[in-house]
Amino acid sequence: MSPKFPGPALVALSESRDLAAAVARHADLPLIPIEERPFEGGEFKLRPLESVRGRRVFVLQTLAGTDDAPASARFVRLLFLLLGLRDAGADSRVAVVPYFPFARKDRRTQIRDPVTSRYVAELLEAAHADCIISLDVHSPAAFDNACRVPTIHLTALPLLANHFAQLGTAAGPGFAVVSPDIGGIKRAQIFRELMAARTGREIDLAFIEKRRAKGTVSGGSLAGEVAGRTVIVLDDLCATGGTLIRAAEICRRAGAAAIHAAVTHTPLAAGVDVLIAAEPITSITVTDSVGIAFPMPRSPSHAGKLVTLSVAPLIGQALSRMVRGRPVAPLLESWPVPSDA
Repeated sequence: MSPKFPGPALVALSESRDLAAAVARHADLPLIPIEERPFEGGEFKLRPLESVRGRRVFVLQTLAGTDDAPASARFVRLLFLLLGLRDAGADSRVAVVPYFPFARKDRRTQIRDPVTSRYVAELLEAAHADCIISLDVHSPAAFDNACRVPTIHLTALPLLANHFAQLGTAAGPGFAVVSPDIGGIKRAQIFRELMAARTGREIDLAFIEKRRAKGTVSGGSLAGEVAGRTVIVLDDLCATGGTLIRAAEICRRAGAAAIHAAVTHTPLAAGVDVLIAAEPITSITVTDSVGIAFPMPRSPSHAGKLVTLSVAPLIGQALSRMVRGRPVAPLLESWPVPSDA
């Protein structure tokens, strides 16, 4: 008779414990505590405090850097934890990385350019991750091509669509979804379809020409109709806020009635502050994918301008469906997903 091992479990590093605790509740998984012991010079020791032998272990780590914990340091600790779990006898290790780091460089645009998104994937594979789960990566195609282990690409677009569909009765002539650059058109198209399904209304699509060379952004032509419409400027990432503010100003000059920003990842809290202070932007909707607690707007005039949606239920349901052998694909179109879907 073969021995019976405990079931799947979730572990997380200190930067991700709050998000992981919420994910564990929604996934109905135990959250295994780990010892995190720092040494001089930035070295450390990581150790699970419960047995993981024979178990499938989901390892959650937010990889958006802060001044006290840069992205590179967080990433190295994730690699060490994956390797330590392998040595401790974990049957399989699933890296749950809501914000996939270094993904803005996913192809060569100049001679000798690095392809850092591929390097991240290779390092996770070298650390014996059997599967990689991420959320709204910068380029889904580049993500899939970079990884040689199974991948699951989740998206916050259904959550965002649910939120903005509630504005439908006050949207005037209608909505327009705007991509702030050509590279985000596919994401904007998908979001437009989700919005149309939820509102039963025709949703316009537009994009803004943008060129970046040696750190300088140029271009600014708007393709599409936004005049009189409630505009949603959609992007996967906001670092400094410059791209979204630029797009909002262009839409305002084109006659948009209201301009809302919608972003999945906000790795720098300073970028959120800049968006809140930007006069052309009516509201900013973000998620908690990077595990940063955003401060409330300081100015009374900006109260209520920032909305934060939690991705913990989404990630939790994805992990639960994996454990039960259910497909994850329905999460890409609707939220929440019925248990029998």
